Amino acid sequence: MNRALILLFLFSTGSLLGWCIELFYRRFGSPYGRKNKKWVNPGFLVGPCLPLYGSGLVVLYLMARIPILVFKGNEFLNQLSTVVLMGIAMTVIEYITGLIFIVHMHVKLWDYTDNWGNIQGIICPLFSLFWTALGAFYYLVIDPEVLEALDWLSRNLAFSFFIGLFYGIFIIDISYSFKLVVKLKTVAEEYNVVVKINDFRGKIIDREQQAHEKARFLLSIPSNLTSIRDVFETYKDNLDDFSIKKWMKEKIKNIK
Repeated sequence: MNRALILLFLFSTGSLLGWCIELFYRRFGSPYGRKNKKWVNPGFLVGPCLPLYGSGLVVLYLMARIPILVFKGNEFLNQLSTVVLMGIAMTVIEYITGLIFIVHMHVKLWDYTDNWGNIQGIICPLFSLFWTALGAFYYLVIDPEVLEALDWLSRNLAFSFFIGLFYGIFIIDISYSFKLVVKLKTVAEEYNVVVKINDFRGKIIDREQQAHEKARFLLSIPSNLTSIRDVFETYKDNLDDFSIKKWMKEKIKNIK
């Protein structure tokens, strides 16, 4: 039971911290954020949560528990091997997640097309290096310090309460957000595109500001098909601003 609570806590913590990281990156590190100076809610969920990071933190925690003894008597190389494997594992998680959303939901959660060595715009060497650096920071700095704290927290009733509260909200968010994505998928199929969701959200913000309306942040994807179609109609002459063409979707299926 304690181990299960620890894993649930790590997932929730990673999801929240990952959302914060992506929020600031998309504001100050992405071309759209720098150019337009706008905050865009990252990911596909309505709330401040990115499950990709939560899953990644759980994987890092579990991998840190597995001793790597490839190089006998050389602790440095063994630790280096663990860090490299962590980077590979995070890259695989990123690729599988991105591919599932592209193929099945017609939504692209991120886009590395402009980065060197990218594969289908889903993964690239630069961000694999970032994942490896993140894995090294966790393995060498964070993990040794959190074991006792996590064990102590897992034995307290208040800890279980807050975990339950998070997952109650998380389940509601998942349910609501998937309904929005399904509606977005319906319109994307009509236009034969795969939607780059963060650029799409940016277009919605632009459209609302042009209409002198207050731009929404968390609820930046319209909740009905009519509004989604309206956005597509507004930008139908320049769909490349928030989508990739049908041939990319077919290419992915052929590769698969």
